[in-house]
Amino acid sequence: MPDRRQPDSPTDDNPFAAPPEGRPDQPWQPRSGGDGGNGDGNGPGDSGGQRGPARWDPTDPVQRRARYALLAGMWGFFFGIFGIPSVGLLLGALALYWGISALRGKPAATTGEPGAPTGLDALGPAARPQRTAAVSGLVTASLAILLAMSSYALQLAYKDFYVCRDDALTKSAELRCNTLLPDNVIGKVLKVPQ
Repeated sequence: MPDRRQPDSPTDDNPFAAPPEGRPDQPWQPRSGGDGGNGDGNGPGDSGGQRGPARWDPTDPVQRRARYALLAGMWGFFFGIFGIPSVGLLLGALALYWGISALRGKPAATTGEPGAPTGLDALGPAARPQRTAAVSGLVTASLAILLAMSSYALQLAYKDFYVCRDDALTKSAELRCNTLLPDNVIGKVLKVPQ
């Protein structure tokens, strides 16, 4: 078996390795965000220490609503795609509300000064992921509402076809309902297959 050598480079960043010879042991300190760290206890998630963006704070209503907007909009879009427009419409409306209130709301730790920024702008650099989540929630909510409304519009415009198809007891009676559809792309999509 060939001889395995240990790397001699000083860039080896193994946290479990013994300290180099001649250097005393140091007490354990948590790692910082990659900037060398000063051991003051402020991690990369602290918003007071300008060293990195703040982490998600579940107690902040603005950040919570931004995440809710993204999740509700995404699920509303999926329900609209899979043919459950009522749930898609509900989730889309909730996502619109949460997204708008996240973009306009005041974060939990505001200074209260009259000229201070409000909404997600008050979070500074930490607002970027929250703003992205809120805007993505607004986009998916708009798509979910659009899908739900188009589904309801189709059902209203071709009500005779849907009533005929739902009341048909046999396959041949269901196929006769195809005569109630127009001869265009929508009619070909809604047509009962043979």
